[in-house]
Amino acid sequence: MKTLIQGGRLIDPAGDVDQIDDLWLHDDAIIDGAALVAEDADRVIDARGCVVMAGGIDIHTHIGGGKLAIARLLMQDRIDDDARATARRAAESDYLPSAAVAAQRYLEMGYTVAFEPAVIPCNARAAHAEMADMPDLATGGFCLLGNDDLLLTLLARAAPQAEINDYVAWMVRATQSIAVKAVNPGGISAFKFGRRELDVDTPHPHYGVTPAQIIRRLARAVHEIGLVHPLHIHTSNLGVPGNIRSTIATMEAADGLPIHLTHAQFHCYGDESPFGMSSAAEQLVAAMAKHPNVTIDVGQIMFGQTVTISADEPHQFDNRHHASPRKSAIVDIECEAGCGVVPFRYRRRQFVHSLQWAIGLELFLMIDNPSRVFLTTDHPNGAPFTAYPHLLRLLGDRSFRETALAEIHADAAAASSLGGLSRQYTLPEIATMTRSAPASIMGLSRHGRLTPGAGADVTVYEADDDLEKMFRSPRHVFAQGRHVIDRGTYTPGTPPTMTPDQPSHPTLTADVEFDPQSVQRFRSEYNASSTFDLNRLWIGDDEMHSVLRSRPAKQSMRERAR
Repeated sequence: MKTLIQGGRLIDPAGDVDQIDDLWLHDDAIIDGAALVAEDADRVIDARGCVVMAGGIDIHTHIGGGKLAIARLLMQDRIDDDARATARRAAESDYLPSAAVAAQRYLEMGYTVAFEPAVIPCNARAAHAEMADMPDLATGGFCLLGNDDLLLTLLARAAPQAEINDYVAWMVRATQSIAVKAVNPGGISAFKFGRRELDVDTPHPHYGVTPAQIIRRLARAVHEIGLVHPLHIHTSNLGVPGNIRSTIATMEAADGLPIHLTHAQFHCYGDESPFGMSSAAEQLVAAMAKHPNVTIDVGQIMFGQTVTISADEPHQFDNRHHASPRKSAIVDIECEAGCGVVPFRYRRRQFVHSLQWAIGLELFLMIDNPSRVFLTTDHPNGAPFTAYPHLLRLLGDRSFRETALAEIHADAAAASSLGGLSRQYTLPEIATMTRSAPASIMGLSRHGRLTPGAGADVTVYEADDDLEKMFRSPRHVFAQGRHVIDRGTYTPGTPPTMTPDQPSHPTLTADVEFDPQSVQRFRSEYNASSTFDLNRLWIGDDEMHSVLRSRPAKQSMRERAR
């Protein structure tokens, strides 16, 4: 089927396009329409007065896996109470929606791709099974490494880099992941040996390796096996005043290799104010200028009730005293990582919460290049992802932002430099941050752009000075060629190129290579410290297709380093 999206303002930073023009779709792809006329179209979308962008891409959102099940169990009473009060289903919780509801909410904002950034290898099947229940939303996962016993054992004995590379590549392929993430490298494992904190250059109490060594070897492995997305790092000392020193030390530990620092707002605190906490946004931005190999996503907080879920078990253990409501779950998972669930309510009139809100906005506005800073709330940790339209208005409307700044804790507002920042995000900058740059950093050649050959993931927004209204409810959304949002109404279904017996949900994965003989050598070591055989981690393409009901979509690899 040919679709003509007629007369809209096409904004595509990847193709250097910002102009009024037509856009042609043929089934699940964008095509060159130069030789076509309106009569050739099977369907015409009137986009006059509208802005047309590629589908949005969220590179860090917790939407699948065991930690969500734990959070729902912990919060069931609150979720049920909220459902009764709002006459909605429990599955429609603002901060812990079901998989299908989360997918619909993403699509209703114009997003067509989302990545779960913490796939624990032993829980990968559950994560993919949950994400497969997200019709029309393409998903992918980041394999969680950096605290498992075998990796730390290999590092402790100074194993050759080739052996580390094979282990990382095998884990990525086994878990059908697209990237690698390290959470508090070494620190989660150290917590299990009685160490409450592990800074970047502090040796592990059992293995003797430092987080800096873990970062360096993992970043090199990710680079050398050809993954496009850099090592995705949740750094040491999350939420601790003064942690900017650890964040900058993490940048230096990478030795110039590409790295991505996630939810950087939580790792951007100084300790210089009378309140014991200050903004270190300027320091982080200055450090990024010195380290062009570093990108970040922000992890913006928004005021209101949410629940924090993290593999960073030691820091969630510390944060349990701040739980609202007063309950938490701290769980150990198969020695690969941990899981901490702590309900949290961010309050507008509380100094620390107000300062966190301001720091996130400072980072967005101080980093000049929108391809190095990504829109995230670390859903649900900082706020539900449905806060994105409101956040975009804060970034693109200075007067609206100043009104919001006047409503937070007065001392936090005074301690922030936010009031002096006049920058307003433009629509092309928003498209870069939410479309073209995420596609580029994830290696998605068919996403994030509007040029011929790209996938038919397209969003049509009604132009409006109120950016929150504009980005809250697009007029039309196409996902994999399927017209899923038509004048604001969601209609799930099978993409036009798929047959009814084929899974329509795509899982974006990396087709990495490894030495099978090397894997056999470390299999016995893995099994010695695990509760199951290494081979049980392997999820084949057939299992993804026939059991988990998802189509593995292999992404092109970066040329491997020589």
